[in-house]
Amino acid sequence: MLDVRHLDLEEIATALQDQSTYEYRWLIDPASGEIMMWTADGGIDGKTPVDLDELDLVPIEALPSSVWHRDMADFAERISDEQAGRRLQRAIQGRGAFRRFKDELHEEYPHLLTAWHAFQHVRATRRAIDWLLDNSLIDDAAASSCRSEHRDPDVP
Repeated sequence: MLDVRHLDLEEIATALQDQSTYEYRWLIDPASGEIMMWTADGGIDGKTPVDLDELDLVPIEALPSSVWHRDMADFAERISDEQAGRRLQRAIQGRGAFRRFKDELHEEYPHLLTAWHAFQHVRATRRAIDWLLDNSLIDDAAASSCRSEHRDPDVP
């Protein structure tokens, strides 16, 4: 089992969010916890092509965008400013939701950016912890302890 304290949870979370994995793959070494990138033409060292099946590494597959969309919806629902909440909820309807949500925050509610980034970061970190547990890279006790340290922050 890996020691969760020595893992780069932020990098794992980034890999779980990365929807462009058709050009490259995120991988984790189950022995060391090191995160690596693999490409078909450059392997993991950028020079030596290697088949993924030949590596003793665990691929980090991106989670569906609906998972990350839920974070925007949850954030918008928790905002105490009803008008801001309604506008953010409207922004996440249909195609282009991520861009509209970001634009709405930056242009109309910049005072909520810090709260959004903290909220998003905690959610992503917990997903990284859950992914590690689901892939048997950390144990239940470590996951539970780490999750308790990453609770949803208060939203203004």
